[in-house]
Amino acid sequence: MKFTGPGWLMSIAYIDPGNLEADLQSGALFGYTLLWALLLATTMGLGMQLIAARLGCATRRHLAEHCQEHYPFQIRVFLWVTTECAIIGSDIQEVIGSSIGIKLLFGLPIPVGVVITAVTAFGFLFLERLGTRPLELFFAVLILVLAASMGGLFSVIKPEPAEMLRGLTIPRMPPSAVKQVVGMLGCVIMPHNLFLHSALVQSRVVPTGEEANAIFFFTIESTAAIFMSLLINMSVVAVFSKGFYGSPAASDLGLGSAGHYLGDQYGDYMRVIWALGLCAAGQSSTMTGAYAGQWVMQGYLQLKVSSWKRAIITRSMALCPTLLVAFYFGGGGNDGLDAFNEFLNLVQAVVLPFAVVPLLIFGGSRTIMGGLALSRGAMAVGWTCAILIMAANVYMVLVELDIGAGKIAAGDSRTLCVLGGVLLYLSAVLYVAWVPRSAWSSYS
Repeated sequence: MKFTGPGWLMSIAYIDPGNLEADLQSGALFGYTLLWALLLATTMGLGMQLIAARLGCATRRHLAEHCQEHYPFQIRVFLWVTTECAIIGSDIQEVIGSSIGIKLLFGLPIPVGVVITAVTAFGFLFLERLGTRPLELFFAVLILVLAASMGGLFSVIKPEPAEMLRGLTIPRMPPSAVKQVVGMLGCVIMPHNLFLHSALVQSRVVPTGEEANAIFFFTIESTAAIFMSLLINMSVVAVFSKGFYGSPAASDLGLGSAGHYLGDQYGDYMRVIWALGLCAAGQSSTMTGAYAGQWVMQGYLQLKVSSWKRAIITRSMALCPTLLVAFYFGGGGNDGLDAFNEFLNLVQAVVLPFAVVPLLIFGGSRTIMGGLALSRGAMAVGWTCAILIMAANVYMVLVELDIGAGKIAAGDSRTLCVLGGVLLYLSAVLYVAWVPRSAWSSYS
């Protein structure tokens, strides 16, 4: 029980409103077809989280602190900005998701729900003053509420187990699903969550020489927590696949409209169950996002301010754009919010390599990790995942913008600009990988 807690807090990012949005749209638009992609993304995410926990436990420093030490000022600022963009994007999804849940329950406008969610999340952060355990218990209650809500939907709608198994084991991807799969990568493997997990494990006192045992127990806990998140996400995909795949309503489903459709088709209590799950997912992930923001700011910028002041700063950085989004989209239905949520999932995917690459470099370096450095086999798997993420991002851009060999050969100016942007993106990732040469100097 000593090591129980960090993994469950980390797993909240895997069941936030952005994930629920991707899940319901995956099920409604493509049925059970993309369950394999959810399984793959979750497995890749678990691997990255275990490396983050290993880094934090072995070195007693989190990922942002290592970046601060091994990168020059300009690169640190770039990495900090990209991470903050990911945190703000994630926070917008989380606060908006919780606000939609509040609207479904009480009929309050989205902007009012944003303020309520932000204020209550900030208040709950002060649970930390009571100690780590009360805070972790509160998060556990929110996870149980979400799990019970999605389990309730699953038990009522009763998806087909055989089709679920087929979707999990037979990879299929219609051409129109490319953006959905890339977005799924972005919402499942969140950049800020790697920083969060590497910091959370340091809340446990590990005696010198016992790091390997601690890593073993953190691995067990993280695996169990992410497996729970996988079951919840699979339930959402299956529920909306069974209830809405092939129906006229499928293309209109979003976090808000899903609640109304569930209520109309299966009874109003289903709308309430969905809304409770949204509120739990949004509230819990908003709080963990605030914690991640504090550690990222502290690590990259070395700001020596109290935790509550950092909380106010990071909350404000995320709340202001969230309010703007809520006021801009909130008055005209949920279609704009749903499209914006999809865009934010893609932003997470694009930013992800700038967290994964430093993590792999530091995790595999004997200079930094000593005898707990990752093996060559583990590093090969990690770099394969990183390359897959970047390849998926590039492929998504080329497909979405209809960039083909014919346009490249014809010298189309728009096509050449897009290719220039892609090359600049890949060059930035490679440069981030090359700069910390001191970490590469003694590789396992």
